[in-house]
Amino acid sequence: MGYSGHHFTTNYAYHSSSYVQQYLKKCYSEMELEDYERKSYDACYRFMYFIEYGERYYRHATLAETELKPILLFYGMIQLLKACLITLDPNYPGDTHVLAHGVTSRKRKKRHYAFMQDEVKGQKNGLFEYFSRKMFHVEQLEGEKYRMEELLSLIPEISPLFEKLTGKVTCYQAIPITSTSFTIQSNILDSLNMTIERFEAYLQQHAKRKIKVISTNRDVMTLNCEECLTEEFNGRPYLSTHHGLFLPAERVQYNPITEVMAHYLILYNLSMICRYETEWWGDLFHTQESTDLPFILQFLEVTSQKVPELLYGFLETRI
Repeated sequence: MGYSGHHFTTNYAYHSSSYVQQYLKKCYSEMELEDYERKSYDACYRFMYFIEYGERYYRHATLAETELKPILLFYGMIQLLKACLITLDPNYPGDTHVLAHGVTSRKRKKRHYAFMQDEVKGQKNGLFEYFSRKMFHVEQLEGEKYRMEELLSLIPEISPLFEKLTGKVTCYQAIPITSTSFTIQSNILDSLNMTIERFEAYLQQHAKRKIKVISTNRDVMTLNCEECLTEEFNGRPYLSTHHGLFLPAERVQYNPITEVMAHYLILYNLSMICRYETEWWGDLFHTQESTDLPFILQFLEVTSQKVPELLYGFLETRI
């Protein structure tokens, strides 16, 4: 669905130290940091190396065999996240607490293990907690568990596969009428088990802006939003793809987790599995028995293109 996964877009502007220095200077001056000119000079090459190494990992991932992709994509994502964090904190990484991955995976049970039901757990410190808070203003609860199936349902490109393999609708497309209004299938009320009034209040609470249902019939609702429906970087509760905006179909998806966070957690788990659960990982590709494999393959294809786009999108919003 729009992501071929066979090419990787380089952002060449970030390969110029004079551009990067001016870019960081603008970031830091808008944050009203003291001595922002010197700080932008000091952070310039660190930022550039993170971008360069991130791009290398992604390029190698496009050439690697599928079994090895999770490791390359996970480390590529980490490098690009570090570049994003430098725009918010010129001293990053300031201490060793922020260097760990910040997630743990549970010990695997060899019999009847199913990837979709597997969970990872957030930790008090580490990169996951740090970027969630700094980039998305999402405070992590220590020990919070995240299930793979729920995380994958936050990636709208994977929704057709959910429908095909499980019969489950994971999101509904919001069709724009004007820059501030859209229609959505009325079925979303049944999926969320809500009245129109409850749905309205729920959306307002999660979007942190006024949203009103202005008309409804059996098939379609029309909603009005007080602000533009842009595919903003952190547009919760909207999920976005090249095909537009979507609203999640289940209440569990309306938690504060953003799509970038979901990609990080899934990639962390897959990179651990392919390094330490070699037998299960090998069997997955050779027996092709479970529905785990189609979801993993689709995810790897989407994440290889979408994460760089989302993170470069974040860098663009910084100035």
